[in-house]
Amino acid sequence: MRLATLRDETPDGRLVVVSADGTAYAPAPFPTLQTALERWTEAAPLLAAITAFPNALDPEQIIAPLPRAWQWLDGSAYQSHGDLMDAVFGITKPKTDVPLMYQGTSDKFYGPGDDVKFPDEALGIDFEGEFGVIVDAVPMGVTPEEALGHIKLLVQINDWSLRTLAGPEMKTGFGWIQAKPPCSMAAFAITQDELGEDWRDGRVCLTLKVDWNGKQFGAANGEPMGFGFHELVAHAARTRDLVAGTVIGSGTVSNANFREVGSSCIAERRGIEVLDEGAPRTEFMAFGDRVRMVAVDAAGRAPFGMIEQTVVKG
Repeated sequence: MRLATLRDETPDGRLVVVSADGTAYAPAPFPTLQTALERWTEAAPLLAAITAFPNALDPEQIIAPLPRAWQWLDGSAYQSHGDLMDAVFGITKPKTDVPLMYQGTSDKFYGPGDDVKFPDEALGIDFEGEFGVIVDAVPMGVTPEEALGHIKLLVQINDWSLRTLAGPEMKTGFGWIQAKPPCSMAAFAITQDELGEDWRDGRVCLTLKVDWNGKQFGAANGEPMGFGFHELVAHAARTRDLVAGTVIGSGTVSNANFREVGSSCIAERRGIEVLDEGAPRTEFMAFGDRVRMVAVDAAGRAPFGMIEQTVVKG
């Protein structure tokens, strides 16, 4: 099942069910995705029963599947990305067997085609391609096995970052505020069955293709997460309940052979240059730059649709 949200006069848009080919839709029997998630036991069979899609889907009307969420928690589950960044910055972290995670901006998610505003190019504008899950109500203390059953939808995310601000904010010990503006979501939130065998062990095993200004930048696969999404959900719920509609991200998709497959963010590319050449040479984004992200399976199918956005002066 594919779900999308269309623009209307409300902040949360109008929920629709989308055809398998992504070109048509039917109105959903629930006004918003948040409403459906809060009543998922009732909603899921009603949404899945819709098989006729009488309306043509206009990409210009698609906003984020969940335009605002009660909570956005982002992990850093790809070891190759973390190890590279630590090596570049000379950071030695204590060994831990728990995921890294922070709480970010959730009151807005950009739609897949929205222009994204920033105040200044000098802030180090960077994209970060990743995957995410949306859960129903999760009780405190769930096990990873139990958490797997609370994952209701999968999404594709661009977690925008301002690199010039990130280092100073992290060093305060209070985490990110200015360095982490709102994220973007691809067009469709999907149920796990849409991926078939490409959803396994709590992981989205698709290749995330990233183009920057029309040139391929990366094509990392989502499978080698150090922690699966079920483990990220359980970690987030260790000391608190998670409300229905909580979004949890994987962190930047990265593979150990990043020199061959490329990267999902500019910071990683710059890190490789530091290690290989002694200094970074790839600049961060400028106003007018465009980034395109699409996750594909072996047949080239794109279950999430895509993100294609331009950076503009705010």
